[in-house]
Amino acid sequence: MPAAPKRLSHDHPVPPPGDEYRPPENPCTRCELRADTLADGRCAPGDACLFVDNGRQIDRFLRRNREWAERCLHDAFWERRAIAVKWAPVEAVGALMDDPDEVVRLTVATRVGPELLARLTRDPDREVRIAVASRLPPPALERMARDPDYAVRLQVARRLPHGRLPRMADDPDREVRKEVARRLPAFALGRMARDEDAEVRGIAAARMLPEDAARLLADPEWTVRLAAAGQAPPEALAVLLDDPEPDVRELVRERLAQVTSPTHPPENSR
Repeated sequence: MPAAPKRLSHDHPVPPPGDEYRPPENPCTRCELRADTLADGRCAPGDACLFVDNGRQIDRFLRRNREWAERCLHDAFWERRAIAVKWAPVEAVGALMDDPDEVVRLTVATRVGPELLARLTRDPDREVRIAVASRLPPPALERMARDPDYAVRLQVARRLPHGRLPRMADDPDREVRKEVARRLPAFALGRMARDEDAEVRGIAAARMLPEDAARLLADPEWTVRLAAAGQAPPEALAVLLDDPEPDVRELVRERLAQVTSPTHPPENSR
């Protein structure tokens, strides 16, 4: 197989010796924007152009020439529509709420206000719903707490007001429950002591009220016992002095030593 021809910087083959080089035709000679936009330096072939199927060039063009964005909202090329949504007036992009392309709807979800955003909570595409959950005002988030996709519910768990968060403590996905355990107020974490997943119990144990943490000192998972030992009242820790896990025994002895050792104020404070 013959070697591929070398390429110039503009990706045109090096002509064979003896052939006259013919530069590529400049498409801008036929472009309707050549007399004004091109002449004003607001577009450039190969860099910022509206009439190519290249997202970066389209984006550069519309960033410089935003008056064209609204005209492109119903373009046949999905990427041109999606980029147009980014630069068009916000009041115009709502017309693409039901666009057949999910990338276009995702871009819409990053721009529209709360009223229109709420219409996208049941969009068929998970990425669109994740974007909605990341922007929907917290009081309206609860409607998405039972979304079928765990990634959407995880985003909800990160933003749901604390008062509404307990309802997600029983979520079927452990990643969601771990986020709930990180965010619930300490007084509400006792219910998570019974979680089936050790990581969830460990996160909860490290933040629980001392009395609730004491209930997990007998947990079968040593990482949970370790987390509970850091929170439980000192008087409850004696049961772990002979724990089979060295890290647990060491933490218990450190905490008990802090309680039993007398404290001496620094000499310069007397």
